[in-house]
Amino acid sequence: MNYSIFDLLKLLGSLGFFLFGMKLMSESLQKVAGDRLRGILSAMTSNRFKGIFTGFLVTAIIQSSSATTVMLVSFVNAGLVTFAESIGVIMGSNIGTTVTAWLISILGFKVEISMLVLPLIGITFPLLFSKNTNRNNWGSVIIGFAIIFIGLDFLNHSTPDINSNPEILRFLTNFSNYGYGSVLIFLFIGVILTMLIQSSSAVMALTLVMCFNGWIAFDMAAAMVLGQNIGTTITANLAALVANTSAKRTATAHLFFNMLGVLLLLPVFFPFLDLISSITVHNGFDSPLATAGQTSQQTAAAIPIALSIFHTIFNLLNTFILIWFVKPLEKLIVKIVKQKEDDEEFRLQFISTGLLSTIDLSILQARKELMVYTERVEKMFFHTRELLQTHSDKKITHYQHKIKKYEEISDQLEVEIAAYLAEVSKQELSHQAAENINKMLQITTHIESIADSCYSISKAISRKTSGKLQFNEEMYGNLLRFSDRISELFCLMIGVVKDAELSIDIHEVRTLMQNIKKDHDKLQQEHFKNLRKGGYKTKVGVIYADIYTELLKMGVLADEVVSLLVYQEKPVVEKIY
Repeated sequence: MNYSIFDLLKLLGSLGFFLFGMKLMSESLQKVAGDRLRGILSAMTSNRFKGIFTGFLVTAIIQSSSATTVMLVSFVNAGLVTFAESIGVIMGSNIGTTVTAWLISILGFKVEISMLVLPLIGITFPLLFSKNTNRNNWGSVIIGFAIIFIGLDFLNHSTPDINSNPEILRFLTNFSNYGYGSVLIFLFIGVILTMLIQSSSAVMALTLVMCFNGWIAFDMAAAMVLGQNIGTTITANLAALVANTSAKRTATAHLFFNMLGVLLLLPVFFPFLDLISSITVHNGFDSPLATAGQTSQQTAAAIPIALSIFHTIFNLLNTFILIWFVKPLEKLIVKIVKQKEDDEEFRLQFISTGLLSTIDLSILQARKELMVYTERVEKMFFHTRELLQTHSDKKITHYQHKIKKYEEISDQLEVEIAAYLAEVSKQELSHQAAENINKMLQITTHIESIADSCYSISKAISRKTSGKLQFNEEMYGNLLRFSDRISELFCLMIGVVKDAELSIDIHEVRTLMQNIKKDHDKLQQEHFKNLRKGGYKTKVGVIYADIYTELLKMGVLADEVVSLLVYQEKPVVEKIY
């Protein structure tokens, strides 16, 4: 069986197609992730038992644990499901995949959901041309979902065609007589074959062919099934290559969960097989335990049933044991897969849209969330300052990517914090509590507007770069000095958001804001003067003006936040836009 460079490129193309589907679905989900969708998924995974049932049900329906875990990775990447919530779904998907084994064993077929993919794209494709943004985004979600399945199918058909040539594996008979050593060898073979073929069901079918032909005995087939459980986790880990830290943790948890199950079973492997044999015999079949090459017709008929029983009981026991150790497993994965400095989640940290606490506690939680939200926008602001100072195209692209990501997070968090505060405000509130909530709603809006201004500056720099335009030294100097002024006020704002009791000199803040306004007026006058004299091109001047105007907006917004928290007076500049 020859495997050419062309075949290798087909395999890489299939992988790329699969990862593209994962990325498209995840990014589109972030755009449509309203409270309703988030609420449904959170309810389905709110505790480990609901998560297990959800994972089982989805996998039993779509007949692919790989597809279930890939979708799960996508949901976690989009911030719809937390890493902790995903663990139960993983456990359930392992149980759900045993339904596939039973269908193959009893009926001899597997439901091919990939057959429905092209009709699904046909129905959904018109949504991509809809003027309604929500419909357009939902179209992208469904097409991303369909591409994942097409990619999985391509991966399956682009791998070496061992499935059609099982005689290639006949040599494995030679490794069947080493006791526990053989178990480990065939376990490893199961892992490798599943990683190569990208389908645990196809490897299960291969295993049954090998048993039927007498090449391997039931005990070695069972070891291969254990290997398939580990090998099937590679698909989710491939999907996590383009995902955030939480999604990578979900994929890693899938691998750890399956590996732990195998490690727990190995010491009692042969007694466990005796138990499976007893259950099989009790249900009217012959014992599947026979030496390779000495398998009778009755024994061969019993092996598919026995393997299905083995697979089902193993996954049920594994889930039943490890479900009580979810927290330690979660902590272990968090230590192994560390959060990247710039890899923020699309999730709230202190509040949820579920049951509300007492009024005071709800306000405290919202205040903490507002602090985290402000810190994220603070990072965005300093990335914007870095963007103004760098001349490297590589660094400009790097900072623009970060700013765009923070803008997406900012938009989502503003909605969620505001929704939570709105729910709290429906309760019976004291005058002070109502005032606090009103302030926090205003501050949330101001902080999000600062994020919008950062993103606007990033887009202005992008226009400058793509148009191959350049600022002169004076323009750069003016922008940096002006951003330094804004930075002073921004630091004061961060301080009072983190600590409302922080002592601030009102006169100092007033003077700073007045100076900012004077600097802006001076920049504007010089800009108009330079345009009249032809000091620089109009295109460059427009971008320059956009940037210093956005910086002024940030200063005004920061002053308004300080005004709300520290002194109950109107800020110096009420509105300029």
